Amino acid sequence: MEISVLNIKGEDTGRKVVLNDDIYAIEPNDHAIYLDVKLYLANQRQGTAKSKERSEVSGSTRKLGRQKGGGGARRGDINSPVLVGGGRVFGPKPRDYGFKLNKKLRLLARKSALAYKAKENAIIVIEDFNFEAPKTKSMVEIINNLKVSEKKSLFVLPGANKVVYLSARNIERVNVMPAEALNTYKVLDAQVMVVTEGALNVIEGNLIK
Repeated sequence: MEISVLNIKGEDTGRKVVLNDDIYAIEPNDHAIYLDVKLYLANQRQGTAKSKERSEVSGSTRKLGRQKGGGGARRGDINSPVLVGGGRVFGPKPRDYGFKLNKKLRLLARKSALAYKAKENAIIVIEDFNFEAPKTKSMVEIINNLKVSEKKSLFVLPGANKVVYLSARNIERVNVMPAEALNTYKVLDAQVMVVTEGALNVIEGNLIK
């Protein structure tokens, strides 16, 4: 699959890049995508929810009534889960919600997400660019030139670039990330991907093992 390379003014440079069929032309695997997105969202959870169990509730441990013959449910002290104001049974505890996914499955998920974007013609390839200083105005110009201002866009750079990141930080619906950090969730979340030429090589190097 060939895509024209644009410059930051949105003009065709006359050059074309070939997208690797082993990534962008595969049959997407929806279940792999589901699992990888589920893992990403699980890792975003703080997991700090905590409720008090009967041993942690403030209250006397005096036995309230006799063990048998009272006619009601058995309860020891005022902290019993049976009573209002008692401890909670099986409540949440601080924990990690993450789980293990095989590396090959995660690679397949990322390839599948990129294949969907290629099918939707939602990938724009531009020349590598940089700014002298962080300026939101410069980034807005590029977005307008590429005609993606109305869409949720993901700019993928060859490496971490603080100047470009700061320039885009304050713009709604625009995300910037290095190709190394590209994940299934971010690819699917964006309506259009703007990828630099250098980033294409990094993505290919990471996904073709």
